[in-house]
Amino acid sequence: MSDPSWALGPFEREPAMGIRPAPELTFDCPVSGETVAWAAKDVFNPGAVVHEGRVHLLVRAEDAVGRYAGVSRIGLATSDDGIHFELEPEPVLHPDDDAWQAWEWPGGCEDPRVVEAPDGGFVCTYTAFDGKNGALFVATSPDLRQWTKHGPAFAGTRYAKSTSKSGAVLTEVVDGRLVAARRDGRYWMYWGEGTAAAASSTDLVRWEPVTYEAGRDRYLTFDPASPGFGLERVPGHHELRPLLFPRRGRFDSLLVEPGPPAVTTDDGIVLIYNGANHWEDGDPSLPAFSYQPGQALFDQQDPLSPIARTTEPMLRPEGDDEERGQVGNVCFAQGLVLHRDRWHLYYGMADSRIGCATAPVR
Repeated sequence: MSDPSWALGPFEREPAMGIRPAPELTFDCPVSGETVAWAAKDVFNPGAVVHEGRVHLLVRAEDAVGRYAGVSRIGLATSDDGIHFELEPEPVLHPDDDAWQAWEWPGGCEDPRVVEAPDGGFVCTYTAFDGKNGALFVATSPDLRQWTKHGPAFAGTRYAKSTSKSGAVLTEVVDGRLVAARRDGRYWMYWGEGTAAAASSTDLVRWEPVTYEAGRDRYLTFDPASPGFGLERVPGHHELRPLLFPRRGRFDSLLVEPGPPAVTTDDGIVLIYNGANHWEDGDPSLPAFSYQPGQALFDQQDPLSPIARTTEPMLRPEGDDEERGQVGNVCFAQGLVLHRDRWHLYYGMADSRIGCATAPVR
């Protein structure tokens, strides 16, 4: 089945691309006090941005000594052509002896996504993992190497300490690059795992999740002392507003999770997202629990209004690199750039390596 006209692509894999673990790279960890091979076990799930004509990837790398499948740190890889990359010797964003250590240790800093800010500099959303719970964090940088952590994306809201991840900021094409975009004077971000939600911000650092009023007469009380025994009105009670759900019989039947930053096009807002396949009610042509990316279209003037979704995945796990690894049968899209008149989509392969697929810009 061909992709709808609004979708990006079709994408084709770049066989020459493949960032792999680098056990020769070492780093003096400020938390453990030990020298660790920080990218020895797995390198995967990259964020991507173009800076000074080169593609920069923020990659998630794991050592082989952490309790939770290795401590995750974020490294920087650069490339002229977007295919052949060099991974810099030390991580650029990692657990440190700082105010956020309790949130980031011993699990680490996971799954970065990065966008260019309209006034310059860069914003990274990532998951801070303490070994039990993950929280969506924000960091900013002028050059992609020196980063300032700002802590929880939802600080100041009741969701600050809730489990959260996968922040994909809305962008638009400016001078051939993807730059964070405003709608109605605010920036927008898709986020979540299971269902996809949204949040908005005035500064790309502090975010307010989008909620809806769940209803004033849906909350029962069984306290006989209550004046309204049996029914309690709770005005102003809000819940997260879900935008995308799993679909029975499809590649995204188990869960949906935002991928790279969303892109404004002539047709609307295109969000590449990742779907997992249900073991019983999923797509029978895909392995159970497999991950593969699809696309969703939102109204250009209303980032909260989904219009359409693809019914088939953009990529299906195939070959040893995608079928075998830390987690088998995974193509997890997380980075997207425009480079040399082509889309470059970067994705984690089996939670162990990094692949790339490209497509012409229509």
